[in-house]
Amino acid sequence: MVYVFGYRIDWQAIPEATAEANLPLFIAITVFDKVSFFVVWGLFQAAAIRQFIERVPIRKIMAVKGASELVRTVNNSLADASFLLGCTQLLHSVSVARVVAIASIPFVTHFAVLLIQATLALALLEGGLAANRDVASLVALCWIAVIVVWVAVRRGYMRIALDKLGIGGWIDTVKPRELLPYVGWFGVFGIYDVAIQGLAARSFGLEIDWIALVARIPVMYFALLIPSLGNFGTREIAFATLFEEYGSREALYAFALWTNTIFLAMHVIIGVLFLNRAIALVREVRHAREEGTPVPRPILRDAIDP
Repeated sequence: MVYVFGYRIDWQAIPEATAEANLPLFIAITVFDKVSFFVVWGLFQAAAIRQFIERVPIRKIMAVKGASELVRTVNNSLADASFLLGCTQLLHSVSVARVVAIASIPFVTHFAVLLIQATLALALLEGGLAANRDVASLVALCWIAVIVVWVAVRRGYMRIALDKLGIGGWIDTVKPRELLPYVGWFGVFGIYDVAIQGLAARSFGLEIDWIALVARIPVMYFALLIPSLGNFGTREIAFATLFEEYGSREALYAFALWTNTIFLAMHVIIGVLFLNRAIALVREVRHAREEGTPVPRPILRDAIDP
């Protein structure tokens, strides 16, 4: 953040770059982007928990997911950890390791979709491998990682590690074909992701090529794994570096900075909206367990739950 905000960004040029944007349209698209990501990811994680652990009402999981968004203002990893810890409070005698393993199914399948997306788009990028070493390097490293994991599974090393975590026998009950729906839905969501980010960029006056978006959005997501305060600094330099040929440095920085700012505000709003519900829900569950009575029904009863 110090490097980007103190040295890289020309703050006097940011207002001028922002003036070129259709700011109301950009804000509307970005807010919709954040809300849709929150809902889709929450539903995918809820589906995994309900399918492989326990049929907890969806609204309970979404309440915990919403409350964890408040932590996302600080760091994505901390928010994910708080969500997983919150979910363990909703489930009956389930280890944290098992919750982490199941809640990670959307992350693993999303990784697979992003890797396939970048691999296919790499062949269509202008200039080929030589002109797109960022995408080529990520694709190569990810495929190497996939091969390493496959070898570890084949030779039993992965099973040894899972046994130490206490989930080795249980993980065998998860069949690969059961993960295909998640891959399919993330494939659809990937198309939506490219479309909405492309529209947001165009509302800001950045005509980014669609194939470039398909290829480099996965690179940007991997860059955002670098720990930072609310993704500030990381998103700006990643976006400006990946799409430097599609706009001035000031415009690219302004776009990423505004995106981060809007996301920060949405994290706070969503978190505040769900925080009281999540806390009340966890307290009810804990109290019921301490008393040795069934969990009170309905707690945030979801009308679509059977």
